Amino acid sequence: MTTLRRLESYVCGGWTPGAKEGQTLLDAATGAPVALIDSTGLDFAAVLQHGRAAGASLRTMTFHERAGMLKALGLALMARKEEFYAESLHTGATRADGWVDIEGGIGTMLAFASKGRRELPNARVLTDGEVEVLSKDGSFVAQHILSPLEGVAVHINAFNFPIWGMLEKIAPTLLAGLPCVVKPASQTAYLTELCVRRIIDTGLLPEGALQLICGSVGDLLDHVGEQDAVTFTGSAWTGRKLKTHPAVVANSVRFTMEADSLNASILGPDAVPGTAEFDLFVREVAREMTTKAGQKCTAIRRVIAPRAQVQALVAALRERLDKTALGLPGDEGTRMGPLASLDQRAEVRERIRDLQAVAEIVAGDPDAVRVSSGDSERGAFLNPVLMYADAPKAAAAVHEVEAFGPVSTVMPYDDLDEAVALARMGRGSLVSSVFTGDETVAEKLVLGAAPWHGRVLIGSAETAKSSTGHGSPLAPLVHGGPGRAGGGEEMGGIRGVKHYMQRTAVQGAPRLLSAVTGRWIEGAPTRSGEHPFRKSLAELRIGDQLVTATRTITLEDVEHFAHFTGDTFYAHMDQAAARANPFFDDRVAHGYLIASFAAGLFVEPNPGPVLANYGVDNLRFLSPVYFGDSLQVRLTCKEINPRENAQHGEVRWDCRVTNQRGEVVAQYDVLTMVAKTWPLASEAAA
Repeated sequence: MTTLRRLESYVCGGWTPGAKEGQTLLDAATGAPVALIDSTGLDFAAVLQHGRAAGASLRTMTFHERAGMLKALGLALMARKEEFYAESLHTGATRADGWVDIEGGIGTMLAFASKGRRELPNARVLTDGEVEVLSKDGSFVAQHILSPLEGVAVHINAFNFPIWGMLEKIAPTLLAGLPCVVKPASQTAYLTELCVRRIIDTGLLPEGALQLICGSVGDLLDHVGEQDAVTFTGSAWTGRKLKTHPAVVANSVRFTMEADSLNASILGPDAVPGTAEFDLFVREVAREMTTKAGQKCTAIRRVIAPRAQVQALVAALRERLDKTALGLPGDEGTRMGPLASLDQRAEVRERIRDLQAVAEIVAGDPDAVRVSSGDSERGAFLNPVLMYADAPKAAAAVHEVEAFGPVSTVMPYDDLDEAVALARMGRGSLVSSVFTGDETVAEKLVLGAAPWHGRVLIGSAETAKSSTGHGSPLAPLVHGGPGRAGGGEEMGGIRGVKHYMQRTAVQGAPRLLSAVTGRWIEGAPTRSGEHPFRKSLAELRIGDQLVTATRTITLEDVEHFAHFTGDTFYAHMDQAAARANPFFDDRVAHGYLIASFAAGLFVEPNPGPVLANYGVDNLRFLSPVYFGDSLQVRLTCKEINPRENAQHGEVRWDCRVTNQRGEVVAQYDVLTMVAKTWPLASEAAA
């Protein structure tokens, strides 16, 4: 007799089983026992304290170091993906379903690693926005900064994505410098536990940066404090209960909820049968109904279509859904696996009965299961069910009741205003989609739906091959929605990282604020001497500055530049037309001529530590430059970001161009790649 695997929690530095045998978890497709789960006996207050203590080591790392850690971790997990796929079959997920969860989750972690290296400085503090000047002489300024919270992020996840649901949350959290405690839903916790084991095995994370609770969270939330954060994915009812927990309320704990919602997809009136948009709509609705057996928080629950197209739409969906092979998730011919459990199937059937009060079933039978493999009674199988509500405005249930499975309801609209009204009756959703090739229809439907949705996808012929689809949350885009969807946001690129940081307005003298932020601020000390382009990162310091000689702009300069580049805009070439322009008194020099001459003034031409110029940020031309004006450049080292595991780093230079009267005519940041040492280590070795 095989001993059933007991899931363990990873807390306070070790793997710990619950004190009791616990709940038996069953294979979704066969009903066979998979594992036991229990968290009885864990000291949840100690778990939080252990995580908070671990935060110190995370916070000493820079964003680039943490991003590098995430990259190494993502690659290590990708190398073990087949192990996760094998375990994922117990959840009822097909290979395609598992791909979304496993490789989608790891890909999300790698995306955050990449964004951390590309979009964040190699520092421990973020600046947010521009410096605010608070005094006339510039001696008193302010800068908003973002610093990591000093608590723990508690992530309470749903059963449908046991790997993605964890990784999409811990990636931005760890990048921000905040330790995590993950609590997966019990039904599929065995897959999350396996993934966490492999994470811990790598040794890449500081101890305490990631803890796992398999089983109930007990009194964990009783101990959350002001520096902690809690996220929840699941039912709106449970989310509201957690959000109003006394400790969460009393300590103003950051709480983010991503709740199941009644997402809608709208077919435009131009998308008639035979068009690419109609075919795409049919394919997308069917895919969202059957992927993960419809157990997705982003699945299409409400199918909104022009009344004239409804009959053809229902027929097309019925034909497509009838071909969906339901069976064991590991079988090659299976296109849809079972629901997560028999209890989940019973729940979905009950919700279908609720919907039948206002809608009729037009495809599928929830009580007569047809499978291509497996046992229809022992496994939690359910064929796709398509419903139709002819009077959707009066059918409140289709906008309030969610059957969390392969169930969608078609509802007709008579004009675009009604389509928008129906979409909004979901009272806030994670995502909506619009399928149309008509620009006017797209504008009307998207702007009407946007305030009630976290994301809106436009499907059209142009994106048929490239679109990721209605139900795919992506790392750079926000995942969340208003109202019923929970009112929270996750991911969204660096926006998701900032959620786990505190924004603070710091006021003071430029010298002191520059020391706090690690970024030169106007009015902070500067250092002159050797040309800063002759300095490697080992020698360069924030505030190193060059003030150049001057160069006078001539008529010949402007006309040569105009003919050489082809930029013969009238303000540069026609005196009468230039004087008629309210912004100019005479012919003016090209803005890009000013930037080019500025480079000629500050560049040190000989080979040296500056390896490349890779861009200009925030370029603004602030005053016109006329013939006879003299330009001078002040170039100041503003920010230094050494790259990890490379011989160079990025340097941001504040470039200010003035005329003979001291007026600023151009202002921008110059971005360069600079060697850490000079000569380069490879050349020195040679």
